[in-house]
Amino acid sequence: MFTGLIETICTVRSVRQSESAMLLSIDLGELADDGRIGDSIAINGVCLTIAKLEGRIATFDLSGETLAKSTLGKLKPSSQVNVERAIKAGDRFGGHFVQGHIDGTATIKAIDKRGQFADMKFATGTELLEAMVVKGSVAVDGISLTIAGIDQNSFTVVLIPETLNKTTLSRVKIGDEVNIETDIIVKTIKKQLEKILPQKQPLTAEKLKELGF
Repeated sequence: MFTGLIETICTVRSVRQSESAMLLSIDLGELADDGRIGDSIAINGVCLTIAKLEGRIATFDLSGETLAKSTLGKLKPSSQVNVERAIKAGDRFGGHFVQGHIDGTATIKAIDKRGQFADMKFATGTELLEAMVVKGSVAVDGISLTIAGIDQNSFTVVLIPETLNKTTLSRVKIGDEVNIETDIIVKTIKKQLEKILPQKQPLTAEKLKELGF
């Protein structure tokens, strides 16, 4: 389990890709000091397990499912990635519940910089948008963000200076693809409501509003 509060930005050292899998090596820097084989670490929001640790370099095995669902297959040596270690019992819990299980991807549609702040719009599919609510949480490349707006094809977030300074979102450009994990609480409620409510129409955000949610 993660919080979506990025600890640091790390650099990809090597990528070895086969037809249906990939070995990814990342320089974890100081985060490797108390790291062990078997530890869970979120890389751009994807929960990975350390398979090998040599000094500061951690190597991860990526399955075909991970490559299909996320953007990690596009990483190259020298790519910069957001990194967060799994939380420990007793840690303060900022951000929101992030599992590291990517639901899909989105494409950056617009970036509107306003001084040290930035509005960023992401285009994505209906399935992901229907699992989002305005003022709810979403993890973008592992970063816990609050949804400021949703329309038919996209959602918008407002990035504060701290987020831009501490994550890779300060370096992205229009057209870049990012990993998306929607809020587990919203997904769970949506699934349960779909079981108990009439199924003549799909459950959408608009339908929930009609029902008083």
